[in-house]
Amino acid sequence: QVQLVESGGGLVQAGGSLRLSCEASRIIFSINTMGWYRQAPGKQRELVAAITSGGSLNYVDSVKGRFTISTDNAKNTVHLQMNSLKPEDTAVYYCNAKAGLISYWGQGTQVTVSS
Repeated sequence: QVQLVESGGGLVQAGGSLRLSCEASRIIFSINTMGWYRQAPGKQRELVAAITSGGSLNYVDSVKGRFTISTDNAKNTVHLQMNSLKPEDTAVYYCNAKAGLISYWGQGTQVTVSS
């Protein structure tokens, strides 16, 4: 069974930065996309950023220019560098990896941005 282990969440003031990381417990073959989702209280989970095996990037409009997603494919890891954080970025952030029809999820890490 593959587990995605996230790290790097926490409490930060508005304007600050955090770096989230996610590593698979073992090598996942045939990954086509890795990404980060977030879910704020009372809201649906939304895609924040994703990167395909071919290097294509996708960001939700609200984080463009502030967040950067990157991967280390050899280690099946994905990172999310979050700069210029805003209170509205407060949410639980989930790592996701898609390999064919299989979707893997991390347990979530809390990011809280104080005003």
